[in-house]
Amino acid sequence: MDWNAVSFDWNRARAFLVTAEEGSLSAAARALGLAQPTLSRQVEALQQELGVVLFERFGRGLELTPAGANLVQHVRKMGEGAMALSIAAQGQSDEISGPVTISASDAYAGLWLPPILQELRQREPGLAIRVLAENSASDLMRREADIAIRNFRPKEPELVAKRITETGAAFYASHAYLDANGTIETPKDWEAANLVVPGDGTDFVKSLQAMGIPVSQRSIAFECSSYLAMWEMVRQGLGVGVLDVRLGDAEQTVARAAPSMADLVFPIWLVAHRDILSNRRLRLVFDFLADALKKPPYKRPDAPSGLG
Repeated sequence: MDWNAVSFDWNRARAFLVTAEEGSLSAAARALGLAQPTLSRQVEALQQELGVVLFERFGRGLELTPAGANLVQHVRKMGEGAMALSIAAQGQSDEISGPVTISASDAYAGLWLPPILQELRQREPGLAIRVLAENSASDLMRREADIAIRNFRPKEPELVAKRITETGAAFYASHAYLDANGTIETPKDWEAANLVVPGDGTDFVKSLQAMGIPVSQRSIAFECSSYLAMWEMVRQGLGVGVLDVRLGDAEQTVARAAPSMADLVFPIWLVAHRDILSNRRLRLVFDFLADALKKPPYKRPDAPSGLG
């Protein structure tokens, strides 16, 4: 290989790639932890080195020029290679102390993980744990997280997954709401229910209808992008919401809104990149979570002992 033919700075190529994927200099700077002027200078320097214009202004964002769109494909391969090198290097580490990023839905991150992570940190105080609380699947291939808790099995062959358990979801409402509206037993009850929906209401209704649950768009009282916020709205009596039964049944301020209805069954998977599991620190966390997630969640310490 003629290394003298490589006439550009690879760090500048990374700045170009992240800017292309994020769509703006400000977003790319945040992603890389750089000041925006620094990133802008790197991209401009790469354009000078290559002798091409990579971006055009479009409103407040940037769009790739035809030349930029052609070159970004090559830079993306470089990024994938750098990521693979980073993952392989981490896989050789025997250090227990250090960072670990765990991805989970905001409901699991807020309601289930805290006591588990507290115990983990007490056992291994050298761990620096970062929780990525998002309701979309993190990209483990690009190292957005080291370990992910998911409700589906990954398809990527580079990922390993362990089926932790099978659980269910049920509909819940506060005791005050149920006292005022009664439980849900009939199609007419579903029509009258005030549903607090996580995510897009239309998709939610279609999913429930496919399961034979007689809901309609008219049943939706509130839409909420956060499961955690949805659950707090349910606890405060705004309506009926759905949640993992191990979390819902442990919360004594609510009760099942449709008590005769069978649980909606789904799996819990623990997922990581295959190369990472040879890393002693990440393997320890993976195994600890695999064991802890089999157990029922802790009850809220501030939950009342009675039902009303």
